[in-house]
Amino acid sequence: MAQTRYNLAAMRGHAEQIFQAGLRAVEPGAAIRRCCRLDGDSLLIGDKVYDLTGFARVLVLGAGKAGASMAKAAEELLGERLDGGVVAVKYDHLAELRQITLYEAGHPVPDSNGMAAARAILDLAEQADEKTLIIFLVSGGGSALLPLPAEGVSLADKQETTRILLACGAGIHEINALRKHLSAIKGGQLARAAFPATLASLVLSDVIGDDLDTIASGPCVADSRTFADCLDIIDSYAIADKLPASVLRHLRSGAAGNIPETPKAGDRVFERAFNLIVGSNIDALNAARKTALSLGYGTLILSSMMEGETREAAVLHMAIAREVLKSGHPLSAPACLLSGGETTVTIKGPGLGGRNQEFALAAALRMSDAGKVVLLSAGTDGTDGPTDAAGAFADSLTLSRAAALQLDLGKYLAENDSYHLFERLGDLYKTGPTNTNVMDLRVLLVTT
Repeated sequence: MAQTRYNLAAMRGHAEQIFQAGLRAVEPGAAIRRCCRLDGDSLLIGDKVYDLTGFARVLVLGAGKAGASMAKAAEELLGERLDGGVVAVKYDHLAELRQITLYEAGHPVPDSNGMAAARAILDLAEQADEKTLIIFLVSGGGSALLPLPAEGVSLADKQETTRILLACGAGIHEINALRKHLSAIKGGQLARAAFPATLASLVLSDVIGDDLDTIASGPCVADSRTFADCLDIIDSYAIADKLPASVLRHLRSGAAGNIPETPKAGDRVFERAFNLIVGSNIDALNAARKTALSLGYGTLILSSMMEGETREAAVLHMAIAREVLKSGHPLSAPACLLSGGETTVTIKGPGLGGRNQEFALAAALRMSDAGKVVLLSAGTDGTDGPTDAAGAFADSLTLSRAAALQLDLGKYLAENDSYHLFERLGDLYKTGPTNTNVMDLRVLLVTT
């Protein structure tokens, strides 16, 4: 590609192409079809073979933002062998299904619809026996979509706890540790309910490191966290005085040994359980890399495991972009730097936004002295925080364009109001629900 084609408008188009390539690689139906197939009476899932003649019932259960697309692929795979099922999905994340019932529910703050879905799923699991095969579909958001509170804890208590944890900057591993210990279904408890049924989980990962016990709070996986760990997390963020009294009482009672722990590794309830990751952030990054190379950019995947404070991650990315321009390291321009993962925002202001929009805003403040730089940071699920945007664009002219409109980027950042800033600039990136979810994808294009 000729150097003259690398102008900001073209680079924005390239960034979107690269992002969309990553998105296609983790489309749930395609991911399931790569890992599962039916061969006569044999269902092959990864390296496992299930003889369907040995089961009286085959059920599909699940939860997550990608649940509808995964359920549709499961229906297509199993056909008339499927005996029904229930999957919880985020509002408007739908697909046309014939045999599986979808429950729309709240995310990231759980609601009563999610509780109804969790009860329906738990009921079906408890009715299963050794002649039942359960295929459990897991994707990001599944934890919030299965809010079945433990005894003595109300849904309102769990909702308030989730809000507090999100606002204080807790990471997904920490949030899910508490969710599991405030739940009657998470942290391996669904596997406990389903035993002795055979349980095969198909997992679309949305967590750093693809930790199975963290994705959707691990309903079918041994829990590595304890009640004592939950109390440590609360202490580390100094939020004990903010949490509902019932939550603290339940966690303290569990730590004292008065409430049974979640199932741990070695528990017999996992003897007939199998978990397979069918798609993850690195799959999206690898596909994005191929497209970036085809567009003429030297390309480097920084990491699929970016975490920590969003603003600090943005500063790091822009430091690398400036190094590319100044010294040609770690690669020379035109360059595409890719990263994935999930950062966190500590909310201090009254504004509206999400971690990807905040990332773009923090990065824009460091672009004024750069060459031609375009950033697209967006969530693969199509939703960034409590907004209708997947993320936002920023480029070398964002700062000057904002100044021309008398918009103070520093003030918008201080108020956590990235959404309204990028709305004014016309730089929000809206995809609508994508029906997949493997965390975030950042595309940073740099040239002279």
